[in-house]
Amino acid sequence: MAGIYIHIPFCKQACHYCDFHFSTQFKKKDAMVNALQREIELRKSELQKEKIETIYFGGGTPSILSAEEIEGLIASVYQNYDVIDNPEITLEANPDDLSKEAITQLSKSPINRLSIGIQSFFDEDLKLMNRAHNAQEAENCIRLAQEHFENITIDLIYGIPGMSNKRWETNIEKALGFQLPHISSYALTIESKTALKKFIEKGIIQDVDERQAQEQFYILADKLEKEGFVNYEISNFGKPGFFSKNNSSYWQGKKYLGIGPSAHSFDGEQRSWNVRNNTKYIKALEKDELPNEVETLSKMDRYNEYVMTGLRTIWGVSLEKIKTDFGDNYLEYLNQQSKKYLDTNLLVAEDGKLLATKKGKFLADGIASDLFMINLGL
Repeated sequence: MAGIYIHIPFCKQACHYCDFHFSTQFKKKDAMVNALQREIELRKSELQKEKIETIYFGGGTPSILSAEEIEGLIASVYQNYDVIDNPEITLEANPDDLSKEAITQLSKSPINRLSIGIQSFFDEDLKLMNRAHNAQEAENCIRLAQEHFENITIDLIYGIPGMSNKRWETNIEKALGFQLPHISSYALTIESKTALKKFIEKGIIQDVDERQAQEQFYILADKLEKEGFVNYEISNFGKPGFFSKNNSSYWQGKKYLGIGPSAHSFDGEQRSWNVRNNTKYIKALEKDELPNEVETLSKMDRYNEYVMTGLRTIWGVSLEKIKTDFGDNYLEYLNQQSKKYLDTNLLVAEDGKLLATKKGKFLADGIASDLFMINLGL
C-alpha cells in the first residue's frame, strides 16, 4: 500500500509562523494545476506495483481550488494508478473557504475527509498568527462541514505567546463540544525567515515559552484521552477507527509519492524532493521533465529515520526490526543509548518495543536524536 500527497502552493495571505512553500499570487494557478496533472502522469511507474490507499491534498491552501479542479486531479490519480476501493481522500481547508456552497460541492466530490485549519477559537490568537479567518468563521465552518462529512479533523496550536493555560483549556473544550473524531495539535515553533521570528527579535511579540508549551501539551493529552481519543502520534489524537491513514503510513515507513513544488517522496530506499519554486516547477513539467533531486538513504539514515518516527507513535520502535533490518551492532547501540531514558521513565520497553511514555512524549524528538547512529563504521 502507498499514498499520494498533492501540494497546492497557494495561500490568500501568509501566516506569520509558516515556512511551508506557497505563493499569495494566483495568476499561475491554472498552469500549476496542469503541471500537477502532468507530474502525476509522468511518475506512475514509481508506484506501479503498489495500491494507492490514500490521496492527500496539502499546502499551502488546497481549499482555494474549485471542486472541479480537485476532481480533475483525483481523476488523474485514478487514471494512472491502482487505487483501492474507498481510499481515504483528505483535503486541507481553511475556514474562510468553507462556505455552505463550497462544502456542498466538496461533499459531491470523492473527498471523504476534511482537515480544517482552525488553529484557535480566539480572535487575538488568530490575529497574532495572521490567519485569514476569525473565531466565528472557525465555529461556523465546523457546523456546516458536519452536515455533509463524518470524517473531520481540525488543527489547533498551543504554546502561542500570551495564551494562558486557561484559554488553551477553553480551546480544547470548544473543540470537544463539536464531537469531532480527530484532532491534530502542534506546538507553535519559531522558524527562521518567518514574520513571527522577526517580530520576536524586534520585541514586538514575546518569545515562545517552552515550559508553558509543555504544560499545554500535557493538558491536551489528559483532556482528550479522558474523552476516548488515542494519542497515536505525538501531535495526533483520534477516536478508534478515525486515525489518519495518510499520516499513519508516513510514520510506519510506507511508500508515498509527493506531487507539486517542494513535495517529498519516499520509496523505502530513496527520498526525493521537488524544486521549491512555482515557476521552475511549471516550466520543467511543460517540458516533461521532473524537477526533483533524489537521495539514496544509507543504512544509518534509515535507522535514524525509523527511530525518529517510531518514538512519535503508539507503535514504537521494534527491537526485532532493528536487529533484522540493521544488525546486532545497531541493536546494542540502541539499548545502550536508551538506558538513561528508561531509568528516568521517559521511555519504556514493552512487548519488544521501545515507546515514549506519557512523560516522554513531548520530548520524543530530542530523545530520538540522542539515539541516532552517528558512527559510519557500523
